[in-house]
Order: sequence, then C-alpha cells, then structure tokens
Amino acid sequence: MEETIELREYIDIIRKRIGMIAAITIVAIILSAVVSYFILDPQYETSTTLIVNKAYEEDRINHNDIILNQRLVSTYGEIVKSRAVLEKTIKDLKLENAYEQLEGSIKVTPVKDTQIMRITVSGKDPALIARIANTTAKNFINEVTRIMNIENVQVIDVAKIPKSPVKPRPSLNMAIAAVLGIMVGLFITFVLEYMDSTIKTPKDIERHLDIPVIGVIPSSKELKI
Repeated sequence: MEETIELREYIDIIRKRIGMIAAITIVAIILSAVVSYFILDPQYETSTTLIVNKAYEEDRINHNDIILNQRLVSTYGEIVKSRAVLEKTIKDLKLENAYEQLEGSIKVTPVKDTQIMRITVSGKDPALIARIANTTAKNFINEVTRIMNIENVQVIDVAKIPKSPVKPRPSLNMAIAAVLGIMVGLFITFVLEYMDSTIKTPKDIERHLDIPVIGVIPSSKELKI
C-alpha cells in the first residue's frame, strides 16, 4: 500500500520538534554573529576611475578610434596589474607586500561601452588602500604613456578613504545562518521521523498494518475513578 502523508501530518511532525529546530537556528545565528564580529577582519574597498584615449587631431572624434580604445581597456587593465606598475607602487609607498599579494588586492574593471576603467583596491587598512589606488593610477599613467605612446590619460575620480567596511556583513551573514539553521533543523526532523518505526497513534496502525482500528483502550492516567 502506497503511503501518503497529509499536510496536517507534516505540520504535526514539525510542531513536535519545533524546539529542536528553534535551538539549531539560534545556535547557527549566534555562531554567525561571533564569527562576523569577533573572528573575521573587516575588509575595506575604494576605487579610482580613469579615462584612457588618444589625443584627437583637430578636435575631431573618430568613431573607430573610440571603439578601439574601448576594446583596449582590458589591455590597460593588464598593464595596471603588471609587475612594472605594482613594484613601482610598492617602492613608492615602502610596502612590505610582495607583488603577488598586492596583485590579489587590486581589481581592474572596465565601465561598459566607455573608455573608462576603474581600479579597485581592497584591504584591512582604509587609508593605505586609498594611497595604493591613487599611487597605482599615477604609475599606470606613466607606464601606459611609455608603452603605448598615449598621452591623454586622465584621472576622473581619486580614491578616497572608505569609512565603513564592505565585509563581513553581520546582518546578512546572520540572516543566511538563520535560513540554513531552519533547513538543517527540518532535515534532521524528517530524518528522525523517518527512522522512528514505533506506533503511536491509531492512524499509524491503519497506515502500517492496513487493518481498521475497532477501539482504543485509554491509559490509566486518563481514567477517572
């Protein structure tokens, strides 16, 4: 006989172990809060934007030149993260970071359909990452001018010292932990219910043994003498 479980039975199963589900959820939220506030180091992020193009002759804008410069933005991004630029930044700021560490903290992204690129730096020290972003932009301008003979490179926005970290985000982490805690609690609840083969109600007898229940003998606690 194929077993079917009504929605009410699912609710009863959850209600029976609601305390366990709540406990798992609360523990998950507390652990997430502890990790977010006391274990994970705050990470800050700042960025500077630049526009890179060639000097147009006689103030005439050539559409092909614009398209070419847009496509070259990815090339400029590689120049930003090149050893020539970053080692100069390390030297200028007297950093102890190795090239690989500094490279990992810098991200270069083109602004879609423009000749603008954004240099983003992340790290633990807000003042330092702002100096790294601006110094890297300056060194990039010098290097791209030397390599590609482009003299029209301008900084649009300088990097500023960020005031608040971008991660961790405790409220988001705790919300995710709450959802995961509920899911884990529900999973354990239904696993325990599946593994529990004891008969507790008349419906269990009808479901498992496929025989009708004629009567129920009350327990001695329910009898009033």
